[in-house]
Amino acid sequence: MNKSIHAGWHRKARICKSPHFNQRPLHEVSGLIIHNISLPAGCFGLPHIDGLFQGCLDVSADPSFEELAGLEVSAHFLIRRDGELVQYVSCDDRAWHAGVSSFEGRDNCNDFTVGVELEGTDDAPYTNEQYQVLAELTLELFNVYPMLNQTRIVGHCDIAPGRKTDPGDSFDWSRYFSLLANRGAS
Repeated sequence: MNKSIHAGWHRKARICKSPHFNQRPLHEVSGLIIHNISLPAGCFGLPHIDGLFQGCLDVSADPSFEELAGLEVSAHFLIRRDGELVQYVSCDDRAWHAGVSSFEGRDNCNDFTVGVELEGTDDAPYTNEQYQVLAELTLELFNVYPMLNQTRIVGHCDIAPGRKTDPGDSFDWSRYFSLLANRGAS
């Protein structure tokens, strides 16, 4: 048994349960999708991401939030700029992070993927802490979900091209994969 993830929940994460999830149709995890998010756009360290994923975002807090009213979305994890790991949905359940999507000819990526949000934007460099926590989390997920491996990791932009751009040009894929390799991933 993996010491960090049990029953789909990460023991070191701050748990912030979302109502926006449902059961996976096949209980299969075979992909990892990397996203970015900031609310308001470009602002970090605020409580609004938790509010969005928990369905209690105060849409009057910022004019840009009006378009988010009633939106039901979630991710499995968020990695904040300081490296804090937050979990909203058990990895054994289907979070609502990918939207209309396709990976290797298979639609509805929420059915079989884990969604990890990085607090950031397409054009702001991610922090060292975020890369370290993401690499550690990825390896822990590999240990729990045997169908998941490095070839099954993509950005939101890859599964929803033309609709999504995250994690953006600021995400250093080489750095991330190097961290995985240095820690023993294949």
